[in-house]
Amino acid sequence: MKWPLVLVSAALMSTAGTAAATQAPQRTTATYGDWTVRCVMHGTAKACETTQATQIKGRPQPISQIAIGHQTKNGPVKVVFEVPVNVWLPSGVKLATGNKKADISANFSRCVPAGCIAETDIDQNQIKELSHLKKSGKLQFKDARKQLIAIPVSFKGFGDAYDALQQ
Repeated sequence: MKWPLVLVSAALMSTAGTAAATQAPQRTTATYGDWTVRCVMHGTAKACETTQATQIKGRPQPISQIAIGHQTKNGPVKVVFEVPVNVWLPSGVKLATGNKKADISANFSRCVPAGCIAETDIDQNQIKELSHLKKSGKLQFKDARKQLIAIPVSFKGFGDAYDALQQ
């Protein structure tokens, strides 16, 4: 499940010209606590995001993923949530942090075979609040039977990962 980085880098590829299409992308990753910063270079265009994926023991693919980054250098900060298919679409998804100022809600925009995607813009105040969280939060959504699903989310290392993303 690597949709968030694919979405961010696809936007950059469209502006990078044909040179990027003929070169293989270069990828880098760095880990900060429970968050990872991933970058892809397409020619001279660089797309980076900070992510957290939740794995279930014994399964190779993550059950959920959160990605935060810019599609363009000066564009808004976006958060992209990916959860398994078979969701109740009208409910959307919520990152519940225990701090109302940091909570983030988004509507589902599409589902693909790998999962359902919700995305929204977030502001610097929310990022600041997320950076200071010490307790874990939950990624919440409803399944197709309208049962609440809550997947744990750690904020350990988020502030450092986001700071690294800005460089």
